[in-house]
Amino acid sequence: MTIRIVTDSACDLPQQLVDELGITLVPLTFSFGDEEFTDRVSLTPNEFWARCSASPVLPQTAAPAPGKFAEAFTNLSRAGATGILVVTISSDLSATKQAAEQGAEAARLTIPIRVVDSRSASIGEGISVVAAARLAQGGMGLDDLARTVTDMAGRTRVWAALDTLENLKKNGRIGGAKALLASALSIKPIITVLDGKVAEGGKQRTRSKALAFVIDQFRNDGAVSNLAVLHAQCADVDAFVAQLRETYTGEIIVGDIGSVIGSHTGPGTIGVAYHVQ
Repeated sequence: MTIRIVTDSACDLPQQLVDELGITLVPLTFSFGDEEFTDRVSLTPNEFWARCSASPVLPQTAAPAPGKFAEAFTNLSRAGATGILVVTISSDLSATKQAAEQGAEAARLTIPIRVVDSRSASIGEGISVVAAARLAQGGMGLDDLARTVTDMAGRTRVWAALDTLENLKKNGRIGGAKALLASALSIKPIITVLDGKVAEGGKQRTRSKALAFVIDQFRNDGAVSNLAVLHAQCADVDAFVAQLRETYTGEIIVGDIGSVIGSHTGPGTIGVAYHVQ
């Protein structure tokens, strides 16, 4: 059997890894006012962050149209796929999973398609996609892959430190006065993903303490696998990865936070994703 893996652009995986593993990536879209853009295609990261800084509101993001998934499935079937596994961003954060399911129906293919909710976002979604692609290359069947990735969803952990409160202010999650006070006190919020939703994970007074907090969460979880780092234009990402390597000897994937997730977290965000045992 030839099982192919499909995901969405919110996975924030490095393009080199996507290409290497033969992963099909269906992009979400985002818009600034009347201008619509395709994630990972229309703007460079620098152009995206410049627009975010200049805009008084955050861009609006949208799930791919079902037709985009249908097109991807059809192309894979024509190329010889005998089964397709789709791993999506959490259904509590986006309608992407629903679009993938609708796309599977619209494609009317004879090969089986399974859609699995990662219950995560950004590289937290991405690590399950990579694991699935490697298992598929190793010969695992479609139903076993779907069960395995569903299990991974319950074992995925994401912790990230935000460097700015500006985006939280723009999306209404924190008031202007509170944001001003918090910025004056150099407060750095920590976010995590719980039950498929983004939640507050804590707060620290400085960036160094915030990063130390994130690393502590990772170390406190004991034996983990599939470690990855997510970041948005962070000059200190190499130093952060070096700290992780002090206690983790496996591969560490490093991915840039894209427009879908980045519009809500802001530049300077850095964090980890991994599977607990």
